[in-house]
Amino acid sequence: MLKSFKKILFLLLVPSVLYSQTEPLFKAPKDLYLTATDLHIHTVFSDGSVWPDIRLREALREGLDLIAMTDHLEYQPHKEDIPHPDRNRSYQIASELAKGQEKLRVINGAEITREMPIGHINAVFIKDANKLLRNDAVSSINEANAQEAFLFMNHPNWDAQRSDGIARLSPVHEDLIKKKLIHGVEVVNETTFSEEALKIALESNLTIIGNSDIHGLTDWLFEIPEGGHRPITFVISEGGEINQIKEALFKGKTFVWFKDLLIGKEENLLPVIESNLLAENLKYEKGKQIGEFTLTNHSSAILNLRYTGSFSFHEDGKIFQIPPRSKKVLKIKTLTNLDNIDLPFELMNGIVAPDQNLKFKLIVSKN
Repeated sequence: MLKSFKKILFLLLVPSVLYSQTEPLFKAPKDLYLTATDLHIHTVFSDGSVWPDIRLREALREGLDLIAMTDHLEYQPHKEDIPHPDRNRSYQIASELAKGQEKLRVINGAEITREMPIGHINAVFIKDANKLLRNDAVSSINEANAQEAFLFMNHPNWDAQRSDGIARLSPVHEDLIKKKLIHGVEVVNETTFSEEALKIALESNLTIIGNSDIHGLTDWLFEIPEGGHRPITFVISEGGEINQIKEALFKGKTFVWFKDLLIGKEENLLPVIESNLLAENLKYEKGKQIGEFTLTNHSSAILNLRYTGSFSFHEDGKIFQIPPRSKKVLKIKTLTNLDNIDLPFELMNGIVAPDQNLKFKLIVSKN
């Protein structure tokens, strides 16, 4: 009977697999892998509203490669209706349902849920969530590290714990970071972005993370039918195996896609933009010094660009937008016919530090 039930659940999941996003959200830099992740999600096994299979369906439809089941350890508002002494249960259900398809992988996680000064901390790549359920939060954090988990601070700007919405490190956080017991921080959580958390990440050498923290339906919260998307952390790794993705997280090789923003360290964001935005096909009409070329955006993100070079465009201003997966033809007045043109840009929606956008250069050449 149990085997038949599992088979039915898998068959219900199949349509999501068939209609899942097949084209990568971003092209990976040469010889590297990009893994689209959401490392902070909830189900009915803590304070979420859905069964774990819904989380798989959503992730498949939205083009994710990896999700972590991170139900609260301590906060269990559904325990009278759904008693479950095993805190690994949502992961067990999700990972079983994920078998039979290769697109989406599921890892085990948990949210350590405390008041300040600790706050909420996620541990992912854990082996047993039950062992993290302890009275002392630091003891829980130590146990997660003993399981070789990756730990990050959740929503440090959350106005339920920071009434001014400003992310700050408490002395306890500083000590945990110094001891390398916390490895990352959410600069994006749900619908919020924290410049202060980004500053903390850069100054404390923490991995930049952005997650949905979804409790209800992603379609509703992030308006996906209208073209929206959940926050996604992209992990840049040397290979696609789980251990390689985990290693890249510890090394801080990430960037976050949040609304129209791309957020990450320059060293991580630059090669991704260079792989997804191409300048091609420079040509001149006979007798004219106005070059024409094509910019192609291969990514799923809008790219808001500001040209910072010395030339001017013939039909556009220096600030313009290239929609996802589209081309834009530009005409540039170069005074003389050139074989190659340097094109310095600022990505206005690419954030590498507070008040600092990504700067990069493309080169377009004659065929």
